[in-house]
Amino acid sequence: MEEFKTAMGHLQEKFGNKDNLIGISTIALEPSTDGQPQPDARFVDAYYEDGAFYTVTYATTKKIQQITANPHVALCYVVDSFTATGRGENLGWVKAEKNLELAAKLREIFAEWYQDANNDEDPNTCILKVTLEQGLWNFPHEGRSTAIDFIAKTVIHKG
Repeated sequence: MEEFKTAMGHLQEKFGNKDNLIGISTIALEPSTDGQPQPDARFVDAYYEDGAFYTVTYATTKKIQQITANPHVALCYVVDSFTATGRGENLGWVKAEKNLELAAKLREIFAEWYQDANNDEDPNTCILKVTLEQGLWNFPHEGRSTAIDFIAKTVIHKG
């Protein structure tokens, strides 16, 4: 459990209290040409706190539609070789009573561009939360990695 707390502290140190550009992949609603499910990836600005990433988006986007149909997502942050899987959830309108504190925090973190990209008066402007389930810090050039199980609260080091 102590290793898990250390890993959570490391995540907070790397991603907390700042704007992070991360890749997020969902499962497309349309199958591939051979009928198989296919991924759909994009970059989003995200804020990290307590095992989850948050971003402000629009309820009618493909990503929210895809997450509504299948909440399983994958994330990556190239700079620090961090990848993860988790569950996406639309928390609803940024001005909903339950979201006021979090929305204020997101406006502050994303202050440089927030007003240009979002219309808080539109009830479709929503908060996307991705709760992490599995994560991996991978350092291939060093021959080591750290796997984090956010559900079991365990950490496994390799190399």
